[in-house]
Amino acid sequence: MSTNSGSGRNGGCGAFILVGWMLALALQASAAAPIPAGLELRRDATVEAIARVLPAVVNIGTETVVEVNDPFDQLLREFWGPYYRRRPAQTQYSLGSGVIIDEAGYVLTNNHVVRRASRIWVKFADEAGGGEYEAELVGGATNTDVALLKIKAKPGQKFHAVTFAADDDLILGETVIALGNPFGLGGSVSRGILSSKSRRPASDDGPLGIEDWLQTDAPINPGSSGGPLINLNGDLIGLNVAVYREGQGIGFAIPVKRVSEALGTIFSPERERLWFGARVRPAGAELTVGAVELGSPADRGGLRIGDQILAVAGKKPRGFIEFNQQLMAVGDQRNVPIEVQRGSAPLNLSVRLVREATVFNAAMIREKLGISVQEITRELAERMGLITTDGLLIAGVDRGSEAETAGIERGQILLGLNGTSPDDVIAAARLLYAKKAGDKVTVEVLILRRTGRMIVPQRGSVALTVR
Repeated sequence: MSTNSGSGRNGGCGAFILVGWMLALALQASAAAPIPAGLELRRDATVEAIARVLPAVVNIGTETVVEVNDPFDQLLREFWGPYYRRRPAQTQYSLGSGVIIDEAGYVLTNNHVVRRASRIWVKFADEAGGGEYEAELVGGATNTDVALLKIKAKPGQKFHAVTFAADDDLILGETVIALGNPFGLGGSVSRGILSSKSRRPASDDGPLGIEDWLQTDAPINPGSSGGPLINLNGDLIGLNVAVYREGQGIGFAIPVKRVSEALGTIFSPERERLWFGARVRPAGAELTVGAVELGSPADRGGLRIGDQILAVAGKKPRGFIEFNQQLMAVGDQRNVPIEVQRGSAPLNLSVRLVREATVFNAAMIREKLGISVQEITRELAERMGLITTDGLLIAGVDRGSEAETAGIERGQILLGLNGTSPDDVIAAARLLYAKKAGDKVTVEVLILRRTGRMIVPQRGSVALTVR
């Protein structure tokens, strides 16, 4: 009896010590891990990447006024005179997504989302603080389906921006995340893997097709078009562009390399009619020179492909937008000091921008093709009976030139050069700048033939040799 009793007391004491030891361990674990273990496991790399980028994702709404084109409009106007009234325009609305790439409020999206829009607004998700802003189109590239917007914000207001991945920082099979804000109700997120990289080498002016895009099995709905495709670091690797309806669960995105190239065309000193002649694009944390035009100010100043931009006029640019703004702020008034990294050595260069019109002008076009051109104003279009100002008026043809022999005459309209339609004289001259004597150029013209009171347009083309 006494043995059992003593054994019971010892067992009770041991149990008490064991409970106290377990309680101490629990308190120690509680102090060391204030966040519940389950929540910590759930907050993985995907969640972290989404949290980092989602504040930069916006909904884009557009309003487009569409004129109703009547093929008999000109005939009806002439017949009814002042009694004729055109059919009223129609208003169309559409939604898409976008992503902020600069804290000043520059937004990247698909060109097809905002093309021809008469009004654009940007809406933030509640997770990003909400709010709606008017925005303006800075520019768009139809061949790559990339567009850049600028939010009309208060002076000094800053926004959360996404970071760019390096051009070719893509791993086949890696986890990717497609984000969007399709209806302005909140962020939309889907996850998948990178199924295929861009399949074709880059083309300077050819339109992008499915074979140029990144492919992912992350579902991308039409309202998320223009939103970012990111990796687990939260870096932008592509711009969501389409859903391939013939294949279930296949989505596509424009590779970040092509996005950067398009941005170099859309936002550059040339936007302000200043000739710089180099394309600088974001490549990860660096700004890299991606292209240099022969004979341009950038070329003469010593910039070369692959140079990394360190500073402009003694100041390190915070990004792609600020770099170009620094150049445009100086303009053609003086030389711009640019510090670059080439290999292991930093170099100090100097570039002076020039006004495009001093180089790319009607004189250059006449020198190369023997054709004098001028832009078509609204007043000129009305006098000629035209309903559009597209194209350039051929104001003269050099006697004895190949253009005269080919039948090009004064009063015809120059519509295109080598399949590209120039917007103005500067754009037309730019298309001819790199052409050497002996090169062939296809000139597309519109011939206006009058039949009684009617003007009958007739299109034609001719190949001319650059002089």
